[in-house]
Amino acid sequence: MFDDLLVLELASVLAGPSVGQFFAELGATVIKVENPRTGGDVTRQWTAPSGKSRDDDRSAYFCCCNHGKQSIALDLSTDDGQALLHALAREADLVLASYRPGTADALGADHETLLALNPDLIYGHVTGYGPTRPRAGYDAVIQAESGFMHMNGPADGPPTKLPVALMDVLAAHQLKEGLLVALLRRTQGQGGDYVPVSLLHSAVSGLANQATNWLVSEHSPQRMGSAHPNIAPYGTPYATADGPPLVLAVGTDQQFAALCDIIDRPHLADDARFATNAQRVAHREALNRVLEDRFAHFDTESLLDALHEHNVPAGVVRDVPAVFDEPAAQDMVLPPDDEPAGLRQAAFPHPDDSASSLPPPPHYAEHTARVLQDRLGCSTERLKQLRENGAIEEA
Repeated sequence: MFDDLLVLELASVLAGPSVGQFFAELGATVIKVENPRTGGDVTRQWTAPSGKSRDDDRSAYFCCCNHGKQSIALDLSTDDGQALLHALAREADLVLASYRPGTADALGADHETLLALNPDLIYGHVTGYGPTRPRAGYDAVIQAESGFMHMNGPADGPPTKLPVALMDVLAAHQLKEGLLVALLRRTQGQGGDYVPVSLLHSAVSGLANQATNWLVSEHSPQRMGSAHPNIAPYGTPYATADGPPLVLAVGTDQQFAALCDIIDRPHLADDARFATNAQRVAHREALNRVLEDRFAHFDTESLLDALHEHNVPAGVVRDVPAVFDEPAAQDMVLPPDDEPAGLRQAAFPHPDDSASSLPPPPHYAEHTARVLQDRLGCSTERLKQLRENGAIEEA
C-alpha cells in the first residue's frame, strides 16, 4: 500500500513509534533515528517486572511499537549528524518527531528546517501541550490534568491512573489521521505540511460523552467504578456462581427486557424503577443489588450463552493471558518466529498484508552502516570518520 514511502522516525516511547509501525505494516520503509547520547529509545530499558527475562536491548515495551523498522544512531548535536539527517530528509516522505517545542531547532530537526530542504515533506509532531508550549508531556501527568484520573477508580477510592498510556495511544491515532489527510492533500498537489498533535488535546477530545455531560448538562463526572454515567446496566461486573464475572452493556429497553427474562425476573422490565434507561440510571444501586443476587445463581458459561443467544451485549472479564487465547486477539499478534512478538498497529484487514512478513524490532543502531551506505553512498572510510567524530554509532 505504501511501498514507495520513506518515513524518518525522530520519535521515542509510544505515540510517535506507534505511528511509525503503522506505516511499516502498510509497506513503508521506516528508519528510526536514535540518539547515541541516550543509548537510543528510552523504552529499550523499560523491562517487564516478571516473566521471561531477555538478554536483549529490545524490551517488551519497545517491542509493542517498533516492528518493521531500521535503526540508525545519529548524534544530531554534531554538524555531521545534522548533515546526515538533512540528506535523508531530502528523500523522505514523512517525518515523525516527538521533540519538546524548541528542542528540535537546536538539532536542525525542526519542521521549518526540514520542509525548507524538502517542500513535499510531511512532518508529524507529537508534543505534550502543543507546539508553542515548551513543557514536556508525560502520559500519567496528562491523565491527571485532562480529567481521566479524577473520573477513574472506585467511587470511594482515590483518583486512579489507567493501566495503559492511553493518552499516547489517542495521540497516535490522531497523528495517523492527520498524516493520512496530509498525504491525500499532497496527491492533490498541495505539497508538504506540518501536522502537530498534542497529548493534552488528544486527551480532551477523548473525553467524548464525559465532556458533553459537563458542557451540555453541567454534570461534573465523578468516579463511579466501572459504571456508566448515562446508561444502566452498563460496565459493572457481576460475579456468577462459578467463574469470572460478567459485564453487561445494555443500551436499549428491549435488551433489558430480554435480560430480565434470562434471569427469571421478567416483571423487572415493567417495574417503575427500571422500565426505561433514565429510570434505571436513577435507581442504579437498587438494580445492581437485584442483578448481583440473580447472577450468583448462574454459572458463567450458560448465562453468557443465553445472553448472546438473545442479543444482550455481555462479556466475561478476562486477564491478558486469556485475551490472547482468543482467535481475534491472535490475529493481532505479529509472528514471533524466535524473535520478540508484537502487536499490530494497523488494526484492520487490508489486501496487501505487509505485516505478515514484518521484520522484528531492530537492535539499537543495527542498520546505521547499511542505511548510510545504501541511501547516502557513504564509503567505508567516511563511516569510519563519522564513527571517530561521534556523529554515528553502529551495532
